[in-house]
Amino acid sequence: MKKREINLKVKLGKMVLNNPVIAASGTFGCGREYSQLMDINKLGAITTKTITLKPRCGNPPPRIVETPAGMLNAIGLENPGVEIFIAENKDFLKSLKVPIIVSIAGTKAGEYACLAKILSNYKWVAGLELNISCPNVKYKDKRQFAQDPKLTSQVVSQVRKVISKTIITKLSPNVSNIVPIARAAAKAGSDVISVINTLIGMSINIHNYRPLLGNVIGGLSGPAIRPVALRMTYEAARSVKIPVIGMGGITTADDALQFLICGARAVEVGTANFITPRVMLEISRGMEHYLKDKKLIDIKQIIGKLKI
Repeated sequence: MKKREINLKVKLGKMVLNNPVIAASGTFGCGREYSQLMDINKLGAITTKTITLKPRCGNPPPRIVETPAGMLNAIGLENPGVEIFIAENKDFLKSLKVPIIVSIAGTKAGEYACLAKILSNYKWVAGLELNISCPNVKYKDKRQFAQDPKLTSQVVSQVRKVISKTIITKLSPNVSNIVPIARAAAKAGSDVISVINTLIGMSINIHNYRPLLGNVIGGLSGPAIRPVALRMTYEAARSVKIPVIGMGGITTADDALQFLICGARAVEVGTANFITPRVMLEISRGMEHYLKDKKLIDIKQIIGKLKI
């Protein structure tokens, strides 16, 4: 009898991924540089660096600080704006065989809707990730959209009105309870939620008494945040019926599998790409080996199987 092949395919909204490993926004660009180091068509999907309607200069340097088991960043969403992004990257992204998720951000809900309407015209855009949770930008009422259910709902509902492509809403860990935010995103029409963005942190130079980041505070990522990310993924996955993407400090297949067992349908890998550029391929291969060792044939057999 012929052995059945291991199936790593997962579905997120209208997107079908060949495996659950996605490049996280902000750590992979559009994949052009990484394509010189590995076959990026073997990834589950690629999330582009966040873009806005108009160009953004970002925050003053220094923008990155290494911390124990992690990294602080305060890039501030520097990007050339949507028009230049499309002009410079559409041919490359169109040539890829994996789903392309474009991360978008704005200072008000209408900007997200405007970006969505522009991007809805391009077939190579498989979905949008609504970055409503970046801790390194200033919002109109000094809160991230993802820190309030009503604000979250406003952004998602306005985007939903103008686009039929898959919507992924990226939530913040900088809240007391992620459940009402996750439910608000789902009710407003998000197809998927991704959990979590970076934790707010800072670091200080003890010799000159100044912050090490030009923006004073930044977003903490890397293995240090993984237990928090795992807990919030678990809480979010239990609270909504739509798929959840887990992220935060994933560096190995074992890390990724924990998120799937907690209920995530897929994972995003970010900071680890800076350390080991081929780490996402290693993670997807590790998932396959894990299923073989467990005598399982489908990754969906472990999703949400946490025993309590």
